Amino acid sequence: MENNTIPAPGAAQVSNTMGTSTNVCASTAMRAPRLPHEIAVATADCTVYTCVYISAALIVLLLVGIIGYVLAQGWPALNLEFFTCSTSLRKGTIGVAGNIINTLIIVVATLAIAIPIGVGGAIYLQEYATNKKLVRVIDFATDVLAGIPSIIFGLFGMLFFGQVLRLGYSLLCGALTLALMVLPLITRNTQEALTCVPQGYKLGAFGLGAGKWHTIRTILLPVAAPSIVTGVILALGRIVAESAALLFTAGSAKLLPQSIGGLFSKLFTSGGTLTVQLYLSATSQGDFTTAFGIACILLVFTLLINVATHALIARTSSRTLQTS
Repeated sequence: MENNTIPAPGAAQVSNTMGTSTNVCASTAMRAPRLPHEIAVATADCTVYTCVYISAALIVLLLVGIIGYVLAQGWPALNLEFFTCSTSLRKGTIGVAGNIINTLIIVVATLAIAIPIGVGGAIYLQEYATNKKLVRVIDFATDVLAGIPSIIFGLFGMLFFGQVLRLGYSLLCGALTLALMVLPLITRNTQEALTCVPQGYKLGAFGLGAGKWHTIRTILLPVAAPSIVTGVILALGRIVAESAALLFTAGSAKLLPQSIGGLFSKLFTSGGTLTVQLYLSATSQGDFTTAFGIACILLVFTLLINVATHALIARTSSRTLQTS
């Protein structure tokens, strides 16, 4: 049977009053004083957030301040003559064209030596080596080499490549020394890139009858290539920024080659890179305008390296998401 009982006239008002009082009690309970430990946690969180934001602001201000100061001091030195001539007292010119060419030769020669050895060694350690104890020893030695100061590499390069191999002060001696410095970076980065390739790719290729080298050449290396290139770009940044080791091995000459064919012969002659010339200009020569001009060039080059690295990382991440 249906309940046709009609509520009393004041019942609705009573229920509304009770609902209102319940809401008031709930809001009052929410406004109740917090416990002491809750207040302490909230205060600690607020303090941490404040410190994080202050640290981030200081980092940004420091970066902007350094870049702004270097650009303000070095901008007057940047002109066409600065990029196309070498410093000459007889001609009355001030420029770093010879140092730019020396830097490019050092970069190309170092990467030409380090990339095949580093990538090849990583492939062997990751895919072919069966003695795990030997692999661990090599990995440990690689990590130790990555932490050795560059001045020690420079001393070794001067004694071994310069005197034992009779290369003297030359760009080739400097390139061989820098190749030893960046070899651990390229090797370890390539190992990590090969490790991150999904195991199913390799197993699928083996299931289709592909050999190990064919799988490495057509499956593993193409998939790992963006990460390997990222490591090479980071090594490139270290090559460009190095000065201590090159002072011991490559020297500081800044002459321009007389012809295109002279670029190859410069490998066997002394040559100072941009960082070496920056050091000499700021210390022994006291030419701070030229030093800051070189610093502007290095800042732009470093910015380009970082942009390229981030672009490759983003491209690698998007490919990984599309694959998954």
